[in-house]
Amino acid sequence: MVVEAIEPAYSAATLLVIAAAAVAVLLFLIMKVKLHAFVALVLVSVLTAVAAGIPLGDVPDALLYGFADTIGSVALLVGFGVMLGRLLEVTGGAQVLADTLINRFGANRAPLALGIAALLFGFPIFFDAGLVVFLPIILTVARRFGGSLLLYALPAAGAFAAMHALVPPHPGPVAAAEALDAEIGLTLLVGVPVAVASWYVGVLLVSRFLGHRIHVDVPETLFGPMNGGRDEQSVGGERRIGPGDAGEAGREDGGSTLTRTAPAFSTVLGLLLLPMVLISFDTVLATLMTGGWVEEGAPWAEFLMLLGNTTVALLITVLVAIVVLGRRQGSMADVSTILDQALGPVCSIILITGAGGMFGGVLELSGIGEALSSSLSGLGMSLILQAFVVATLLRVAQGSATVALTTAAGLLSPAAAAADLGDFQLTLLVLAIAAGATVLSHVNDSGFWLVSRFFGMDEKTTLKTWTVMETTLGLSVFVICAALWVVV
Repeated sequence: MVVEAIEPAYSAATLLVIAAAAVAVLLFLIMKVKLHAFVALVLVSVLTAVAAGIPLGDVPDALLYGFADTIGSVALLVGFGVMLGRLLEVTGGAQVLADTLINRFGANRAPLALGIAALLFGFPIFFDAGLVVFLPIILTVARRFGGSLLLYALPAAGAFAAMHALVPPHPGPVAAAEALDAEIGLTLLVGVPVAVASWYVGVLLVSRFLGHRIHVDVPETLFGPMNGGRDEQSVGGERRIGPGDAGEAGREDGGSTLTRTAPAFSTVLGLLLLPMVLISFDTVLATLMTGGWVEEGAPWAEFLMLLGNTTVALLITVLVAIVVLGRRQGSMADVSTILDQALGPVCSIILITGAGGMFGGVLELSGIGEALSSSLSGLGMSLILQAFVVATLLRVAQGSATVALTTAAGLLSPAAAAADLGDFQLTLLVLAIAAGATVLSHVNDSGFWLVSRFFGMDEKTTLKTWTVMETTLGLSVFVICAALWVVV
C-alpha cells in the first residue's frame, strides 16, 4: 500500500495543537478511563485523522498505513524472538548465559554486563530485534538478583537504542549522513565512542537512579514465573527437572525426576551470535553499496543480504535452535508445543505495538512533518542547536525516530551545504539530529509500546522510566556533540 502525506489542511501551529490534544485524550482514556490500550489507540487514531483534515474516504488507508508498516515487521520479529527466547529459557540456555556473565563481571556489575553485551550485539541488529532476542537474558538475570527490573532492562534496551540511533550501518544515521553529504565511515568512527559515552551517562547511571526509586516486577507473561514455574535446580552443570517440566516437554515418567544437561555456554553464545552475523550481511553490505565499494545488484551480495534480512536471519536462528536445543526436550511435536505456548502471550503486544504505529502514521500523513519543516527554517540559532531542536519537534509530533531523523536531515542539508562545513562538523550534525530524534519517546512511538508490554509496565510507569531514559540519552549525545562543535 502506497500512501502519501496529504497537503496540510491547517497551519503548523494548529496541527501541533491537534497532535497534543490527541495525545492528551489517549492518555486520559488509557490511564483514567482504563480503556484497553489497543482500543484507545485505534479510536484516537480515527479521531485524529478526521480532525487533521484527512479526507474521509482516505481515513481507512491512513489507518492501515502505519498499522501495516509496523505490525508487518514487529509481528515476525516478536514471534521468532519469543520462540528463540522460550527455547533458551526451557532448556536452561538463558540461565547458562546469565551465570557466565555474572561470574565474569560479578553480581554488582550485572547491569553493566548486560549493557556492554547489548552494545556489542546492537552494532548490526536493529533495536526491536535486539531487544526481543535479549529479553530472556534480561529477565533471567533480574529474577536471579531481584530488585526492580529497571536495573537490568534499561541498560540493555538503552544500549540497543543508542547504537540504532547513532551508529552506521543502522538506516537512520546512514540516511542522515547521505542527506548532509557526510562521510559514513567517519560517522561510524565518531558515533561509536559518542554512543558508548552517552549510554554510560544517559542510560546506565540514570537506570540506577530510576531502578532504586521505581520498582517494576519481572513480568511472567512471556516466559512464566521463576524458572518457568518448574521445580528446577542447577546441579553440577545439570538441570534437575521435576514432573511439571517433564509433562510440558511431553516426557511423562510416572512422576520421577529427570536429569538433563544444560547447553554449553558456547552453544548459547553461538545461537545469539548467529542472527548478529547474518544481519550484519545486510546492514554492512547495504552501507558498502551506498559508498560504492560493492557493486549494486551483485548476485553474491544480494544472496547474503537476503540471509541478513532481519526476519530471515531470525527464522534461520530459530530453526538452528530447534535442532540444537529443542530436540533435547523430546520429539518435534513436543518442540512445537513449546513454541506454540510462546506465541500466545505476545498477541496483545503485537496488536498494541501495531496500533501505536497506526497513531504515529496518522500524524505523519496529516502533514505535520511538512508543516513543521517549512515553519522551522531560519530559526536564527546555531546550526547544531537548530538540528537538535528540529529533530526533537519532529520526533515529539509524529513519533517515529527514523522519520524525524531523515526529515530533519533533509531540511538542514541546504544550510549545511551553504555553511561549507568540514567532514567532522557534518558528522557532529548527523549525531545532533539523531540525538533530537531519540528524546521524548511517548505514546505515538511504536517502540514505546513494545518496551511497555515486554517489561510489563503500565503507560504511566513507561513515561516515567523509558521516556525519561530516552530523553537523557538524547541529551547526553547532544551535549557531547555541542562541546565538540565548539572545540572544532
